[in-house]
Amino acid sequence: MESFPKFSIVIPVKEVNDYVRETVPYIQSLDLNDWELIIVPNNADQNEWEDDKRVSLIPSGRVGPAGKRDQAAQIAKGEILVFLDDDSYPKSDLLSIATTYFDDDSVSAIGGPAITPESDSYWQKVSGAVFLSKFTGGNPERYISVGKQKPIDDWPSVNLMVRRKNFLEVNGFDSPYWPGEDTHFCHKLTKMNRKILYAPNLIVFHHRRSGFGRHLKQVGAYGIHRGYFARHMPETSLKIRYLLPSVLTVMVLLAPILLFTAIKIYVYLGLASYSVVVLMGAIDISKKSSARVALGALLYIVPTHLFYGSRFLMGYFKTRPLVSALR
Repeated sequence: MESFPKFSIVIPVKEVNDYVRETVPYIQSLDLNDWELIIVPNNADQNEWEDDKRVSLIPSGRVGPAGKRDQAAQIAKGEILVFLDDDSYPKSDLLSIATTYFDDDSVSAIGGPAITPESDSYWQKVSGAVFLSKFTGGNPERYISVGKQKPIDDWPSVNLMVRRKNFLEVNGFDSPYWPGEDTHFCHKLTKMNRKILYAPNLIVFHHRRSGFGRHLKQVGAYGIHRGYFARHMPETSLKIRYLLPSVLTVMVLLAPILLFTAIKIYVYLGLASYSVVVLMGAIDISKKSSARVALGALLYIVPTHLFYGSRFLMGYFKTRPLVSALR
């Protein structure tokens, strides 16, 4: 009888790049060998790891990450689908840790933190550090291992695992969105009352964006999709932590007018309170990273909030269907 692996690791990618070449050896060094790796580039490419029969390249054509993952899931042999991004790599105990969670038959999916690697440049670390504090990012558990396991309703696909049978049960990602395909998918799972758990010890390392412009571009993409989802999937996306940057954005835009009205005291109080929150966030970041990185993050935090907030509003009030651009 043919032996099937327990885990099918899926990496969607435009083309095989240096990040993928970095990631594959980490996968080959995992503490469990019960896996296959499916790399999904746009076009047929040479398999640089053809000596390892567990590694395959499956061309998908020019489709987004969601479509690539769906195609891979159709041919995957594993019981558990492991989704990574092309610029992430796993900690060596990833699969053995996952096994302890999936021993519970009621668990359909698990997600863990994606930690900035020490090898990243200073400004890459600054980009990631913005999200390390609940005061500045809202979801620090996505970027650092904190707290205990808990039920969740949304998780990034950079470190997401799901039982293949449950994945197929909801027709996979089946999503035109990028980013946001993971939010759409998790929403479908939770609507079917399938349990998703946060696993703080399920760790991958995720390279961050280098440069201020690339950072804001990524943040803006998150913002417009989250705003759109807040209107169309309010169960998981219409939450106060996603709305607050938009409140700040509106307040800043109206400040030149409001400062000449009777409510100007409230504007001053609001901006002062926000300044305190930013300072608290920087202090919190310094405890989880370094004082030097936290100092750099101070330059990023306010523009990040304003850009995210403005794009969130654009997404929320968008009257036509949202079309995600492939990059």
